[in-house]
Amino acid sequence: MVNRIKKGDLVKVLTGDNRGQTAKVVQIRNNKVTLEGIGKRTRHIAKSYYNPVGGKKEIQQAIDTSNVALVVDQKSGKTSRVGYEIDKDGNKVRVARQNGNKAIDKTAKKGAK
Repeated sequence: MVNRIKKGDLVKVLTGDNRGQTAKVVQIRNNKVTLEGIGKRTRHIAKSYYNPVGGKKEIQQAIDTSNVALVVDQKSGKTSRVGYEIDKDGNKVRVARQNGNKAIDKTAKKGAK
């Protein structure tokens, strides 16, 4: 399955505790996105040889890509599904489906299949 959300995109959280918040995508891994400032959790670390003190550590949890939507218009916060089309020059371009198939990316990849 093609991951339609890319690193650096502005997305809106659709479900969960952070519903309605917008954030920038920092990392994508296995259909999960890590968002800037969202999904911080505290992990308790036990004492060990390498960590003799133990304590708490703040970690960043990822959110499934199905729970976020791409923000097309930053002023209004309007979201859209993402699709792909091939333009006149034969380049594969990401398009916003709810925005009349308007191109999202400025740069396109040459030689799309």
